[in-house]
Amino acid sequence: MDGRDLVRSVKLIGSARGLRMVRSAVRRRNADARALPRRGAERARVPGPVTGAEPGPGGGVVRFARSELRVRVAVGGAVFWSWDGADPLPSYALSGAPPEADPRARLEPDKEDGWQVVSERLTLAVSRHGAVELRTPGGVLLRRELPPRWWEPVSGGDRRWVQRSEVPADARFFGLGGRASGPRLRDGVYRLWNTDPGGRFGPGDDPLSLTMPVQLVVSDAGTHLVFHDNTWSGRVTLHEGEEGAGSGHDRPGTCEVRMDGGPLRCWAMAGTPARVLRTWTALTGAPALPPSWALGPQHARWGFGDEREVRRVVAGYRERGLPLSALHLDIDHFDGNRVFTVDRERFPDLPGLAKELREEGVRLVSIVDPAVKAEPGYPVFDAGAAVGDRGAFVRDARGRVVRGEVWPGECVYPDFTDPEVREWWGGLYGERLAQGFSGVWHDMNEPVSFAAFGDPTLPRSARHCLEGRGGDHREAHNVYGLAMARAGHEGLRRLRPRERPFLFSRSGWAGMQRYGGTWSGDVATGWPGLRASLALVLGLGLCGVPYSGPDVGGFDGSPSPELFLRWFQLGAYLPLFRTHSAIDAGRREPWEFGPRVLEYARAALAERERLRPYFATLARLAELTGAPYARPLWWRAPGERALRDCEDAFLLGDALLVAPVLEEGAGRRAVRLPRGRWYDTATGEAHEGPGQVVLDTPLSRIPVLARAGSVLPVRGADGGVELEVWAPAAGRPGGGSAAPDPGDGPDRAEVERYTTRLEGGKVVVEREGVAGPVGRPVRVRGL
Repeated sequence: MDGRDLVRSVKLIGSARGLRMVRSAVRRRNADARALPRRGAERARVPGPVTGAEPGPGGGVVRFARSELRVRVAVGGAVFWSWDGADPLPSYALSGAPPEADPRARLEPDKEDGWQVVSERLTLAVSRHGAVELRTPGGVLLRRELPPRWWEPVSGGDRRWVQRSEVPADARFFGLGGRASGPRLRDGVYRLWNTDPGGRFGPGDDPLSLTMPVQLVVSDAGTHLVFHDNTWSGRVTLHEGEEGAGSGHDRPGTCEVRMDGGPLRCWAMAGTPARVLRTWTALTGAPALPPSWALGPQHARWGFGDEREVRRVVAGYRERGLPLSALHLDIDHFDGNRVFTVDRERFPDLPGLAKELREEGVRLVSIVDPAVKAEPGYPVFDAGAAVGDRGAFVRDARGRVVRGEVWPGECVYPDFTDPEVREWWGGLYGERLAQGFSGVWHDMNEPVSFAAFGDPTLPRSARHCLEGRGGDHREAHNVYGLAMARAGHEGLRRLRPRERPFLFSRSGWAGMQRYGGTWSGDVATGWPGLRASLALVLGLGLCGVPYSGPDVGGFDGSPSPELFLRWFQLGAYLPLFRTHSAIDAGRREPWEFGPRVLEYARAALAERERLRPYFATLARLAELTGAPYARPLWWRAPGERALRDCEDAFLLGDALLVAPVLEEGAGRRAVRLPRGRWYDTATGEAHEGPGQVVLDTPLSRIPVLARAGSVLPVRGADGGVELEVWAPAAGRPGGGSAAPDPGDGPDRAEVERYTTRLEGGKVVVEREGVAGPVGRPVRVRGL
């Protein structure tokens, strides 16, 4: 935040708070200056030449003159390697103990004094100077990790390191968490430090609230995922390669990971994109299955004001025949912005309101911020101060409780890396449940401390428990939101064991899918913000977080009717479908944008409701396999280069291709098609891929195409589940799955699998493992 930002902040939230922001920034800077030693002179180190090796289960140890490399192939296909004796645990990303070593994989000598481990899916080769190569079983190079380099302070302290890598010249990079400029990550520097963007962001802003050192790399050679398991601050520099013309040499793509401390350890996995995500999910945990109602349309606003306004909005949906599953209350329903309180003047009977809305099919969802107002007599503050021997709140290096500035005023911050604090915090959600809320959304949990300059977060020298190991905020910052999500998720499960928790979080880290989903945060209102919304959802899905979505309409401004409608139409096909806006950014109810927008928004809502069984199926498949709901076009064909470069359309599951309108005034748009036959779901017209078609984009809809042969479970006219089958092409069988949601409890639906084929001019639909009729109504389209 520069001087102009400070002036704006003072005007926006008052001079008293502006002065406190200055004090907060000065305190943070002084604390770090006292507690963090200057780096001073440093000594560079590289592994040096190989000196020997010791085979072991699944791999072994390769020793070098100045370091050692541990290599292990795990059951399931993941490969782990680390330098300087780093173990897989402790890790915030892994869902439990690391997978067992594959006894079939052994460390064996390779050419030129190197070593290799051969496994079913990957060959890992180690050169005599410490380079690590990942190859396919056929010997094709996927990635070359050059020998790392460390910088160690001569006077002692945390060592920095850099790891440079090379990938094939045609490779494309994806992932690294939520990136507004994606999903394809072009040449540039990407920071690994979860950061509040300050109320708005667009495609050029980086980093955002959810970063993670997870790269998915797609090339002709294959698809692989690499995860550097290190929570410290860092940065990743990417450069795409270039293929040589004629007999010219290829220039490989390059990746450079620089970390300010922490271990150098890495997991890798390869295969098809579906296999890679399945392996990643097995390592980091299955995505939490949202309750059924969370797959419907949701509405939020910072500034509902009171119960009357909430009732007015819900009645507006009901009177216009618009479906609504949930309504979200922001901090304005708190008493003085203090978490786990209610403003009794504006919401005198919140449990009664929640009960009334629930009878109409609408759930209430509450915001929860981590910052606790430092106010003696405030029950949450007093209870937190009594947790354990030292209280629940983060302290500085001198043992004093760290204080920052957030919406309630001067605040303290729970240390969610302490198991005792997580248990206490999770118990507080009982108050939210007693108020009638059915779910929560975590905000401001990067964590945020308003400051006049510097990073808007806690001092880097602040101390954390880190599961009993101890450490400072440099290591704990990026997992703060993840640990808070764990506290909330585990608390909700204890409090309501017969209901699936609903929780999504603005900030997090690798593995956060175990506890819920996420959303874009404060995306800027505008056409670039609309494009960034899609990039975030696709990029997060490739990092293992399948349930996410944007603030439909943008957070900070007033969208034009056309922009709102196009955003709304995109949101109807994303996992989390929620409108949201700032307190001064205008309303986001569809009827506020005129009768024509209302008519077309009603059509989008109706289609979302019709597809609810399909979304429930995608949620169940995500839990089982890690496959995201929204997938890039290259998901089933990563070798198709034209698809790898397509960023303005996506697959919803395997059956649907969604091509949102991302430009103002567009009456037509080009759509890139994967291989096969595709039906325009609005006109029924068939198109053959691979290739590109130009389709009309009237304001009433966006192009959505169905894959020939696909089976979609949809909601029929009677409210039951029926199978919508798109006619397969001759000689090309198809299929699909259905997993109708059994409700909001802990039970899981059985996945029904279907096949389709064209036989004698008729479409034949069969359920795998079941003889005779499929047991559900079938409607064939596309013949």
